[in-house]
Amino acid sequence: MIKQFSIEDFRSPQLPSNLPEAIQLREEAPSNIALIKYWGKSGLQIPMNASLSFTLSESKTVTGARAVLREKAGDDVRFEFYFEGRRNKDFEKKIHTFFGRIADYIPGLKAYEWRFESRNTFPHSSGIASSASGFAALSKILLSFEQTLLGTYDDTFASVKASFLARLGSGSASRSIFPGINIWGHHPDIPGSSDLYAIPFPYEVHPVFDHFRDWIVLIDSGKKQVSSTQGHALIDTHPFKNQRISVAEKNMNTLIAAIKTGDLEVFGRIVEAEALMLHALMMTSEPDFILMKPDTLHLILELRRWRADEKIPVFFTLDAGANVHLLFPDSQVNRVEHFLGAILPQVKLIRDFVQ
Repeated sequence: MIKQFSIEDFRSPQLPSNLPEAIQLREEAPSNIALIKYWGKSGLQIPMNASLSFTLSESKTVTGARAVLREKAGDDVRFEFYFEGRRNKDFEKKIHTFFGRIADYIPGLKAYEWRFESRNTFPHSSGIASSASGFAALSKILLSFEQTLLGTYDDTFASVKASFLARLGSGSASRSIFPGINIWGHHPDIPGSSDLYAIPFPYEVHPVFDHFRDWIVLIDSGKKQVSSTQGHALIDTHPFKNQRISVAEKNMNTLIAAIKTGDLEVFGRIVEAEALMLHALMMTSEPDFILMKPDTLHLILELRRWRADEKIPVFFTLDAGANVHLLFPDSQVNRVEHFLGAILPQVKLIRDFVQ
């Protein structure tokens, strides 16, 4: 179990007087898919409820950085951000906010001028959380930078601090540091859980989840109708806010038990309920958002019919969009391939699995 860390643990000691003239770094981080959703936050990126996610294996963000020492450190961070070869000023605005939040924890940040170059191994707007992998990769860059200046940290502390930093860019990014199953957010029944950073699943995982598949069915590759920030804000005035917190806590306990015992029936029931509840909260908020598309519902209904007929352990989850994640054991690959070919033969598909 990871020991509990406080905010003060992440503040860095004083920098050395002789800083290197230039530093080059490269890191990568995977995306993740939440099974227990967090929806709503308070303060500075503090989740309303604890969440649990699968870390993906192939869907990653790869980021390189070059830092050149400035003649004199300024009050701001100077940087440019390039995504897949082009400068991305929209993301630069998000990174600027991020740097403002983390400057106290990475004191050498303002001493250098930065150029970041990033790319994804998956298509943009594909139903995979690129902000999660993006901010996680950027946070790992900054940890490598700090360790270059100050010396190597203990591996566990370095990962926890990277998760802490990533959370300040995107809440879900906190869960993209550790492989496998991650939990972010304090839960009274989970030892070591924290609102400040994610932790690896602190229990034994049943072998049925080894190499577990996550195939993303691309129903809609368009821009998200509502941003994550907007969506999280809607819960503040939602009439079911308190009920959601209570249900999420209970669902977490039930899902953890299913992961420990390998009970796929309970696993699927909770994961699908969480996905539908997320969308129900958005459909009953003010303003309301309907993010599913006709093919989203078509796939869900056909999957449930097929599962009832064939007794096959294939389940779905959804992010805040129309695309569908199919979750299933490695043994079911061929059957899922045939199923999708029969009901959505032209659909684009990303085949991934849990690390």
